[in-house]
Amino acid sequence: MPSTHTSLHYHLVFSTKSREPWLNPEAANRLHHYLGGVLRGLGAHSHAVGGVTDHVHVAVGLKATHRLADVMRELKSESSLWMHSEMKLSGFAWQDGYGALTFGAQDLEEVRSYVLHQPEHHRVRTFQEEYVEMLKRGMVEYDDRYLW
Repeated sequence: MPSTHTSLHYHLVFSTKSREPWLNPEAANRLHHYLGGVLRGLGAHSHAVGGVTDHVHVAVGLKATHRLADVMRELKSESSLWMHSEMKLSGFAWQDGYGALTFGAQDLEEVRSYVLHQPEHHRVRTFQEEYVEMLKRGMVEYDDRYLW
């Protein structure tokens, strides 16, 4: 084949350090737009960014040349610097880890809806319940001792 064709879609989840509620609605809205811009700047396709006060969900399409760990490092680093300078939140930080689950293009609208409607989901389920369910659905092995 003379060219490369990929469909690499990820549902990313990452939280504020110690899951502190830094992201009020205004800060969250601005941050979500900024995260989308960082992804576009990296050459990724930002399908949706959403979240609540203590964590963010991102639906993103990556290229074959992207390395997930590099994308996450840039996304968290750039947004943390932006939160310090633009939002004047000098104590803001992201937790070290993240979750990254793949999904098929046929599931894009379902994942987009899920990402964009996080406040509604968290009226009935905690972040911990949500995250463990995502890991189980994604068949990701984990150790409870290192989740939180």
